[in-house]
Amino acid sequence: MQGLMMDYPLTLQHAFHRVTHLFPRKEIVTQTESEPHRYTYADWGRRVMQLAHALKKAGVGDGDRVATFAWNTYRHFELYYAVPCMGAVLHTLNIRLFADQLVYIVNDAADKVMFVDGDLVPIVEKLVDQLPTVQLYVIMGDAPYATGRLRPSIDYETFIADQPTTFTWPDLDENSAAAMCYTSGTTGNPKGVVYSHRSIFLHSMGVGHVEGMALSERDVVFPIVPMFHANAWGFPHAAAFSGSKVVLPGRFSDPLRVARVIEQERVTITAGVPTIWIGLLSLLEKERFDLSTLRAIAAGGSAAPQALIEGLQRHNIPIIHAWGMTETSPLASLSRLRSYQLDLSPDEQFRIRARQGTVIPGVEFRVVDMESGQEVPWDNQTFGELQVRGPWVARAYYKDTESASKFADGWLRTGDVAVVDDDGSIQLVDRTKDLVKSGGEWISSVELEGLIMGHPKVLEACVIGIPHAKWGERPLACVVPKPDALDQVSKEEILDYLRARVAKWWLPDDVVFIEAVPKTSVGKFDKKVLRTQYEMHSL
Repeated sequence: MQGLMMDYPLTLQHAFHRVTHLFPRKEIVTQTESEPHRYTYADWGRRVMQLAHALKKAGVGDGDRVATFAWNTYRHFELYYAVPCMGAVLHTLNIRLFADQLVYIVNDAADKVMFVDGDLVPIVEKLVDQLPTVQLYVIMGDAPYATGRLRPSIDYETFIADQPTTFTWPDLDENSAAAMCYTSGTTGNPKGVVYSHRSIFLHSMGVGHVEGMALSERDVVFPIVPMFHANAWGFPHAAAFSGSKVVLPGRFSDPLRVARVIEQERVTITAGVPTIWIGLLSLLEKERFDLSTLRAIAAGGSAAPQALIEGLQRHNIPIIHAWGMTETSPLASLSRLRSYQLDLSPDEQFRIRARQGTVIPGVEFRVVDMESGQEVPWDNQTFGELQVRGPWVARAYYKDTESASKFADGWLRTGDVAVVDDDGSIQLVDRTKDLVKSGGEWISSVELEGLIMGHPKVLEACVIGIPHAKWGERPLACVVPKPDALDQVSKEEILDYLRARVAKWWLPDDVVFIEAVPKTSVGKFDKKVLRTQYEMHSL
């Protein structure tokens, strides 16, 4: 027996129709060099349809890939809907990738049209001779340093100017591709993740769910996470579904600008990697801002140190620790206190909030032994690889014939090593490639980093494994002191701080002080750079 419900296609056209008809007066605000750019969802909707007409006139059809090389702006937000709603595929390019990776990605996706923010044109101009599939470049905003090498090209506003402000969207299969994003490619070539209309629709419901970020039309959403990083964690889609006001940072993410925007626009929810919030906390220790409207920060991309969560809470700013991957659209889990944990001591509560938490509705997980493949007990001690599945989790990579090992028995092998407590709360202890194996026992570099960053004189810390003649590997701590403590913190002070907090055999064999931790294109610690730099370091 089958149900008698309508076969209603789950496409982004629904979100577009809903927000433009029910919340036409809500604002979309973009930060600029001077005054912010402001318009409403009604204005946005008309321009989205003009853009769809312009793309169709330019020869973009079903399944064609349309690339963006852009900051978080209102024009980029227009592309987020015009491209997939007309049946094409939005391909967001990471502006921080190396040139060879960008060339590989554009050619692998066979992008037909590329939209480039004006100030980023010089980067693309250097690559133009290596991008044979791109037939048209659309320049968004002023391009003062352009040399004219992008040909043929047209200004964005000219591109859409004479187009009709209504568009009849085609009927789409909900399983057809809507967007694609490539992994950051820390090993080998980046791999393409292709999101369907259905997966984005359902992921938006997950982000908006009360056990997700609980978005509503009363929220003011400020996604600092780039729109080229896993769809800005789904916030541009979820905000439109909910009718939330959207504030976009443009190219500005420095702590002072972030604090001022939150204060001036009365932001309620924001999202970004921990380095953003470390900078904000440092600013708040010196200056005062009215951030009282802020009900949640979603922090992810890398582990948020417990010291950061505690520090922002002193300013009544709650961080919600999130976990996910490009392959999971990306939101998969969030860490919140459960009702029966509200009576725990503050220290216990902070330890819980520093975990990656509970998978949101729609996602299933398991943690399996990395050798036997059997599920590990939920004892909060036994390490295993985290694996997930769900309607917004990838089942394969684009055109990749070697990805079968990444997808086992219907599960995505995340490469993250985790423990699970008896509540089903996940805590990541490391990446499989970043664990330090000393004398046959595992040491979590992530846990050591979080503890070191709890030291009052430490800004950032990164722990890597260094070859050791006797033990195989031993941990090396690379520490960035706070600016006002550059000459006031020593190796012994760091080790003494750790002695009361970890087992003796977990203590790093050495501590080196560095100016900054190298970062990947999405803001994570780039440990391969440090491993190369210190591979001959004597322990």
